[in-house]
Parts: sequence; C-alpha cells; structure tokens
Amino acid sequence: MSQKPDITTTAAEYEPVAPGVYARAQARGQEVLRASLLDVAARLLAAEGPAALTMRRIAAEAGCSTMVLYKHFGSKDAIAAALYLEGFARLKLHLDAVPRAADPAEYLAAVGQAYRESALAEPNFYDVMHGPGIPGYCPDTHARAAARRSLAVLHIAAERCIDAGIFRPTADPEEVTDVLWAAAHGIISLERVGHITAATAALRFRTLTAAAAAAFAVTEAPAA
Repeated sequence: MSQKPDITTTAAEYEPVAPGVYARAQARGQEVLRASLLDVAARLLAAEGPAALTMRRIAAEAGCSTMVLYKHFGSKDAIAAALYLEGFARLKLHLDAVPRAADPAEYLAAVGQAYRESALAEPNFYDVMHGPGIPGYCPDTHARAAARRSLAVLHIAAERCIDAGIFRPTADPEEVTDVLWAAAHGIISLERVGHITAATAALRFRTLTAAAAAAFAVTEAPAA
C-alpha cells in the first residue's frame, strides 16, 4: 500500500502509482515545488473560477495533502497573494533576460516585445496580475511595489532613450513606463479575449507602442 504524501515525506519515500505535480516538483526542490503548486492554482482559477481555489481542490489537483499547501502558503488568502507576486516575478525574469542592445530604441522595443511574450506565455498569472481574478483579494503596498519593480528594465530602457537624445530631455521615465505599459496591456487584453487575432495583435502591438513612444520623441526644430 503506497504511503500518502505529507509534509515530512521525502521524494524517495513517496512514489505514487501515477506521479503528479507534487511528486515531480518535490524531487526538484522546494522553490520548484512552490512554483508548481502556484501553477496548479492558477490553472484552476482560469478554468473553473474562484470557487475552485480551495486548499482541498488545489491539493487534489496537485496530488498532495492540504498540509503541504499550509506549509508553503499558510492560508487560502496567502495563495491569492502568492499568485499575484509570482506572476510579476516571472515577468521580471522574462524582461531581465532581454539582451542589452547598443541602440536604446531597439532595446526599448525588445523589452516591449518580451512583455507581450511573457503575458501570452503566462495567461493564468496575467489575469491575476491585471484583473479582479480573485474576488476579495486586493494587493497591499508591498505587493504593488513588487509589481512596479518588475518593470525596472522598462524604466531603464526609457532612461537610455532620454540620455541618447531619442526622447526629450524633459521626459519623465516614470511617465514613459506607465504610458508604454498601458499601451501594451490594451492590445494584449483585446487579443486575450479574442477581439483581434494573434497575427493582427502582433501588428497592432508594434503600431501602438511605437506611437506611444513617439509621444516622447525629440522633434526637429522648424527651419528658419
């Protein structure tokens, strides 16, 4: 008779007949396990709605005991907060991986594309990050600050464009970040709900983000 998983069982001791998320992730370490449990929670939320986001339901889907969830998160409310933070942490990793191009404008465009790729690759987390997603959950000051830090690379890219004379010297990097973020999010939201196709969205994304960036560009002085 196989041993039931609990918070004291090691990967070597627990070998279910059909290994699930818990068993596979546990063997790879605690951070992987925690991220995998959040993946399960995010999928349930997207597929079945907030009602499915219970400790018992998540544990059943992951193939672990509810004690595992309590060990890693403490409560159902804490899972909601963890989903929000995990989404922005993954976004930050994706944006930080963009190579620093010599041309500031090219780098800014590449960061924008990376943002879209991250949103489409992690749709379940993206919904939690930018929508009501989980009724009753409201990000606190710490969570909002963490979300903002995930966009640090976009802020740096904006500063580089200002320093290079591509954007006006009076341009505010914070404003540039907000405007580009809003433009990107708008197109991604339309694409996510099916108002525009993926191919069209890719074109509109480039057009809208370029137009948003152009609002801060240095314009040539009129001829005398």
